[in-house]
Amino acid sequence: MKKVAFYTLGCKLNFSETSTISRQFEDKGFKKVEFQDSPDIFIINTCSVTENADKKCKKIVKEAKKISPNSYVAIIGCYAQLKPREISEIKGVDAVLGAAEKFRLIELLGDFAKEQEAKVLASEITEAKSFNNAYSINDRTRTFLKVQDGCNYGCAFCTIPLARGKSRSNTIASVLEAAGEIATTDVKEVVLTGVNIGDFGIVDGKRNERFGDLVEALDEVEGIDRFRISSIEPNLLTNEIISFVSKSKRFVPHFHIPLQSGSNTILRSMGRRYLRELYEDRVSKIKSLMPQACIGVDVIVGFPGETDELFLETYNFLNELDISYLHVFTYSERANTRAAEMDGVVPMKKRNERSKMLRILSEKKRRKFYEENLGKSYTVLFEEDIVDGKMHGFTENYIRIAAKYDPMLINETKLVTLDHINESGNVEVLEPEFVYEKH
Repeated sequence: MKKVAFYTLGCKLNFSETSTISRQFEDKGFKKVEFQDSPDIFIINTCSVTENADKKCKKIVKEAKKISPNSYVAIIGCYAQLKPREISEIKGVDAVLGAAEKFRLIELLGDFAKEQEAKVLASEITEAKSFNNAYSINDRTRTFLKVQDGCNYGCAFCTIPLARGKSRSNTIASVLEAAGEIATTDVKEVVLTGVNIGDFGIVDGKRNERFGDLVEALDEVEGIDRFRISSIEPNLLTNEIISFVSKSKRFVPHFHIPLQSGSNTILRSMGRRYLRELYEDRVSKIKSLMPQACIGVDVIVGFPGETDELFLETYNFLNELDISYLHVFTYSERANTRAAEMDGVVPMKKRNERSKMLRILSEKKRRKFYEENLGKSYTVLFEEDIVDGKMHGFTENYIRIAAKYDPMLINETKLVTLDHINESGNVEVLEPEFVYEKH
């Protein structure tokens, strides 16, 4: 029995796809093992969003060959689609598979026999038309359920349409079937994921259904405690969706909404499909219906043309906005994007300075959000994450909790009262009292 190990770089979508591919291997009689357990085959799922991700891919291959010198190494994912030839020349790589081929690994590579040269099986991205179901299972407390793939937006900085193709989706019926399968396991929380999930509903190039309808259908699925929307474009997060989540049984009050810039000048230059006024309106709508809601924000610093004044527009906009945390990305040039050809390049030193400023702001925002919720009671899903005798978990509105370790609480939900913020920045809870039944 051949042993296979998986390594995933990048987003939640990649995690869901890796997990699904790993189950394909197990169904075919392969033994799934940890990376360091001398596997016969390594499958590395790559990302291409930042320059750093490219370097990481090379590093992982190097580590794999140290652990198991005679192993077979196959590279899949976004980086594999964008630069298959380049990856095939990395020492130790045996095969590179593109977006249209990655779910056919076993079929295409057969017995994983090593050859003189690396196999490159990466067709043009236009060939990636089909939607492949994917969800992660047994990997984490939460499951990532893929509902959409690809993107029709052509943001100036982004390579994802080149790596994953056009927007396409599962059907609501098929997603419900997958959710039903997940509901038979021990999973308590499902995170909906995709490249542009708000664009859900396109099959064979035609829109058949809408994301709001999917949310309403999933809310009726028995056996899953919580659904979480991963990341949704502000122009696709409708009043109807916000209103439904505020009253829903299973969808939690947590939204992650990419902003990218607080300057309308930069938003236009990026080719984004909204201006800051719409973003502000979305935040205001959420907070009016769900004051306790957590709102996360993606922001890019150092985009071409971002002067000091325009950066301060972003900083001040975010500072005033009622949000909970930031994911800060330092802009990095990507080949075959419009932004790479733009004037007004921001020096790397300045990009890093701005990134640091926003990361400090993020910590302030997170702490303020946590402080506002102290004394309130929320339900925590506890994870198998034990540090210094404390276990961790997240509330429905994404506050990270620390509590005294109790093995009975792993992968269980429990109502707790938030007490204080500890030195690590997590929220400690009042220890729940035992309630004894009277007989």
